[in-house]
Order: sequence, then C-alpha cells, then structure tokens
Amino acid sequence: MLRVKFALGLFERPYTDEKAAKHGALPKESQDLARTAAERSFVLLKNELANSRPLLPLEGDLKTYALVGPLADDAGQMLGSWAARGQASDVVTLRNALVDRVGADRVRFEKGGEIQKATGEQIAAAVAAARSADVVILALGEDAPEMTAEAASRAHLDLPGSQQELLEQVAATGKPVVLVLFSGRPLTLPWAFEHVPAVLAVWFPGVQAGPALVRTLFGDAVPSGRLVVTWPRWVGQIPVYYNALNTGRPAGNGDLSRPPSEGTEKFVSRYVDETNAPQFPFGYGLSYTEFLYAKPEANAKSLSAKSLSAMLRSRADDSKEVLSVSANVTNAGKFAAEEVVQLYVRLRGTSVAEPVRALKGFKRVALAPGETRRVTFSLTPESFALWDSKNERNVEPCKVNLWVSPDSSRGESIELEISD
Repeated sequence: MLRVKFALGLFERPYTDEKAAKHGALPKESQDLARTAAERSFVLLKNELANSRPLLPLEGDLKTYALVGPLADDAGQMLGSWAARGQASDVVTLRNALVDRVGADRVRFEKGGEIQKATGEQIAAAVAAARSADVVILALGEDAPEMTAEAASRAHLDLPGSQQELLEQVAATGKPVVLVLFSGRPLTLPWAFEHVPAVLAVWFPGVQAGPALVRTLFGDAVPSGRLVVTWPRWVGQIPVYYNALNTGRPAGNGDLSRPPSEGTEKFVSRYVDETNAPQFPFGYGLSYTEFLYAKPEANAKSLSAKSLSAMLRSRADDSKEVLSVSANVTNAGKFAAEEVVQLYVRLRGTSVAEPVRALKGFKRVALAPGETRRVTFSLTPESFALWDSKNERNVEPCKVNLWVSPDSSRGESIELEISD
C-alpha cells in the first residue's frame, strides 16, 4: 500500500485541490459512460415467445405498459450497497425513463408494496394495472443496503417479503411479463424461470439505470452481459461453481431428472431430488440474436512440458505465445450485437487434480447480422501451468481439452497433448 501511495505522489501532494472538484450536474460524457457500463452488465436469462415472437425486445406499437414493483422508481436502490459519493438525485429510474420513452399516459405504474412487505390492497392495485396493459414490466429484487455486500448474508435466496405473491398474481393475469431482477447475487427463483417468459438480471445498475434499461428493453441496446458466477436452482446446491474438480463417481449420461430407482443410479455424485445442473452456468447470457460457433482449431497438436516449464520460470519467456486457438463465430440473427467469446481449458492426467474446465480468456466481439469473424486466442505457458504436489509452479505431461464457446457448459472441444 505504501508503494502505491508513493507511486501516486500522495506523500508529496497529500491534500485534494477542492477547486478542481466538479460540482453540479454530472457531465454528459460521465452519464453516457455510466449508461454503457450498465447496459453491458445486464444478463438476459430467459426470452421465450409471446405472440409468436420473443417477448424482448418490446414492440414499439404496444399501447399501454404496466410498470409494477418496489424497485421501479427507487433512485437510492439503484446506487447499490457501495454508493460511495453517488447521489440519488443523479439517478434516472426505470419509471422516469419509461415515461420519457412512451409518454405518461401509456404507463400504468403501481408499486405493489415495499421490498419486504406489502398489503393486499397494494398487490390488488398492481394486478389491476397489469390487467389493463398490453405488457407488464416487473421490477423486483433485493434491498441493496440491507441485503447485499458485507454483513448481509441471507439464508433464503428467494424474493423478499411478498414479492413472490405479487409475481404470481401478476403472471396469473395472462399478460406477457418481463421480470427485471435487481439483486447483488443470484436468486433461487424456480417458479419465475418456469412461468415468466422474459427475465433480465440487472444487479444495481447506477445513476443511468433507467435509460440503460429502457434502451435494452426496446432493443436500442442488445444484451451482452455474461454471468460471472454460476446461478443455482436451489439453496441446497450451494456452493456450486463451474470449475469443480472431477468426481470419483461421475453421473455420466445418467438420467438425473428423476429420483434414482436402484443402486447404480443412486451411488453416483448426484442429488436424489434435483438435477445436478445449475439454473444457468458460469458465462451464460442470451442475446436478441443467435450466435453460431464452429469447431475450434489449434496451430499445434502437441507441446513440450519441459520447454513450457522452462519458459514459465523465465520472466523473459513466460508471456510468449506457445499455442494459438481459433474459431469462427457467426451472427445468424437479425440484430447487430456483441458476443463474449470464451476460452476454456482442461488438463487431464496431471499429478494433482485440475478443474473440469477453467476459463483462460474471453473476447468481446461486435458482429453485424450475417457476419462471421474468426476469433483467436493466444495461449502462454501460464495457460497450462499448475501447482504440483511439491507446491511448485510447473507444466506437466498431460492431455488437454480446449473449448471456444459461449459459456462454461457448451461448445465442442479439441484435444492436444503435452508430452515430456
């Protein structure tokens, strides 16, 4: 910490120049950056058909919109649990931005209760608003300062208060529902993911929450965020993570969708009352378009463990490219969009257990409709390194699987060998 302070010149200039501080409204460039950051953080988790087309993006000719939920117009919540110098007065909420977009006469807003409590009358008013609209936007989730960040552990990761009741009653109207989920963590919402056609995880997106959300809901911005954690189905699956070690009793191709009927089905690594798979895997995220991945290709089929270990120990060589892996990615849909292309590696046959997949790189690429781009990753000795049984950083002879894929659960792998 002292070295950083010296490098920043804090000992020579320990005091802030108050005259240089910016006051008043946020500069436009800051607002634009905040909006872009928010848009790129949104993760589209589900987007099923409604009236024979995906519900999102919303059609522009809808006459009325029901905006429901305690987080639809709460500026302070948008700043999250670590607001620092963020000011609620700078926040544009979802309600403000939606009214600006379509006009106040087309928006039916009902709070539906507070985050942790609601009356029957509040829920009834929200349901009535939903019935009178062409589409419902539900803004539900956690209380940022009370339920997220430090000293905010939760034993139950469902919707707080009466929000689940609100969700189910609004969905029962039969109107198309978009669930906009504000939270600091994945929430276990099996009912929502089964019954709600569109779900967008937006975390706590900051001062430009409203404009970023409205642009995304109407297709001006296409979702490109990806999950940085694995999303569980139930609390009982936690801890759940993609880069686990291989089990000694893998389930293989066994049917985990039903309880085991006999011993060979039971005595594998599995739950007896739920599938092993998470709700959504690490790296997951949908788009308004479709991306197709070709099988990856590498510029070599074998590498030398001795050579890679020597390069790893040499500061001059440890960042050199030793392998290039490429794959063609095609935008097969109708929207120009960005895709986060991910590279995963698995080492098999090493002296210590290694993860079934490990993220080694990712690239964000912009593709026009119909465009194909070859995405290439450069791998260094560090990409194949492990801490061996002697607690030394080395590369060992092993088999290697490589994936260029949209998330940690999909993609076609290729294999190469690291020999002595």
